[in-house]
Amino acid sequence: MHFKKSSVFQSLLAINLALFIIFLSIELALLFKPLYYFDVWYLGIDKIAGISTARIVENYNYMIQYLFDPRPQSFKLPSLPYSVRGQIHFGDVKRIFTSIELLFIITGLVSVAGLYCGIKHGMISVLKKASFILLFFIIVTLTAFTLNFDASFTLFHKAFFRNNYWLFDPVTDPVITILPEAFFLHAALFILMWIVIGMILLSVCHRKLLKKWKNKSVF
Repeated sequence: MHFKKSSVFQSLLAINLALFIIFLSIELALLFKPLYYFDVWYLGIDKIAGISTARIVENYNYMIQYLFDPRPQSFKLPSLPYSVRGQIHFGDVKRIFTSIELLFIITGLVSVAGLYCGIKHGMISVLKKASFILLFFIIVTLTAFTLNFDASFTLFHKAFFRNNYWLFDPVTDPVITILPEAFFLHAALFILMWIVIGMILLSVCHRKLLKKWKNKSVF
């Protein structure tokens, strides 16, 4: 197969690489608990919810552990009440994140193998194409957030969830009071920050490899 001449292969690899960076950014954001700890203080979540910081952190840590643990298990908050609807919703969220983790691994393996073969044959433009895909994703996402984050947030839930259990009642599911929409905005921006970093790294690698290949062609 002529890797260098296969535009289809290059495009598919670029899309795969861009998706890998997006999935990686989501994983990093979810694992970075200090972002939430900061928001507890910055947004005054403890005061708004009327729940101590210790209990907030305890329940948030449990949610992250629950979402990242691939093993089937029931959702049971350690020190906050929850409804059956709330339990079902978090089960749905867990399935989404489990799928993201699986796709992260698959796209990562494909990216490593594809880039190894591609760059070996001078297929450097894949990096540039992937960075452009990420740039497009960033622009579209930021535009949606700027125009109306609340509408974007609602659209996301309607697209990814089969029911309306994400509409929590704070009386039966007080967990919603410790997860304000502003936190999700900060988390989304944090994800975009990592995507921007990934895009920049791809551009830098593309320039360096292009220069290296040009120098090779001279000799």
